[in-house]
Amino acid sequence: MADAPERAAMPGPAGTAPGGLREESAWRRRDRRWGYVFVGPQLIGMALFVLLPFAASIVLAFAQWDGLNALSWVGFDNFRTELSDPLFGRAIINTLLIALITVPVGLGLAVIIAVALERLKTKTLYLILFFAPVVTSSVAVAMIWQQLFRKDGVLSGFISSVFHVPPPDWLGDPHLALIAVCIVSVWSSLGLNVIIFLAGLQNISPSVIEAARIDGAGALTLFFRVRLPLLSPIMFFSSVIAFISSLQTFDTVFILTADAGPDNATRTIVYHIYDLGFGKFQFGPASAASVILLLITLVITGIQFTAQKKFVHYEDGAA
Repeated sequence: MADAPERAAMPGPAGTAPGGLREESAWRRRDRRWGYVFVGPQLIGMALFVLLPFAASIVLAFAQWDGLNALSWVGFDNFRTELSDPLFGRAIINTLLIALITVPVGLGLAVIIAVALERLKTKTLYLILFFAPVVTSSVAVAMIWQQLFRKDGVLSGFISSVFHVPPPDWLGDPHLALIAVCIVSVWSSLGLNVIIFLAGLQNISPSVIEAARIDGAGALTLFFRVRLPLLSPIMFFSSVIAFISSLQTFDTVFILTADAGPDNATRTIVYHIYDLGFGKFQFGPASAASVILLLITLVITGIQFTAQKKFVHYEDGAA
């Protein structure tokens, strides 16, 4: 036992370091350095444009600063101010309404369209048409829909001629402005969800479908008892992404409606943050509102992950 340290310090076979550890070759060290070179710009960009602003917003949430004068600490006053602000409360309600409307409607339409496209032999043209809004600039999409939603626009004129009613003022009526935002949001994200669900449907094993048909399952039973449960993991993933995206609604509101719509009917949390930070230069309250948005997002996502244990079914039985 006395000479154990001496044996550990003795050099091992060729290619190993003292103590039996394998020595790293020169090409592997060179490969690691090149890995750092390629990953470095991404890490630097993430640090400068994600981590640093995130840390700054956390700090500014507890301070008062207008971008020019000295920063002063105010503790939780910014949070108290925002939570008691009627405009911020309206922004929270509008944001949650957008999420609760667009997510179920968007995912439901995507599933129906995906099932319809699955039956077609040639899907390329339809997939391109559905996916085009996803890769189109959101500003351009909002400007096009702004023209459609005008009181003398195509959509209002069509509704007026078909139902023989006065043309609706989509962007001027407080009750319709938020619905207009929801329509644009659903239309913009529909193509991505269609492609995701179509891939999920095509990934279902044909033997499972054939076994259900042999057991006498009809079209509706096959869809609701077999396909939909097997599609539930993808629906869960899409719902999480869709909720997070809907809670961050900004560009559609900013372009589609002026000053967050009539009577702040379309004011969302992100628009409220923009208005405080870049409209009024109140970076402290704006940062506090962004932290509250982060907490709301975490709570909703946590609820989704907790609920998925009951309705998400995996083929291996794991949830």
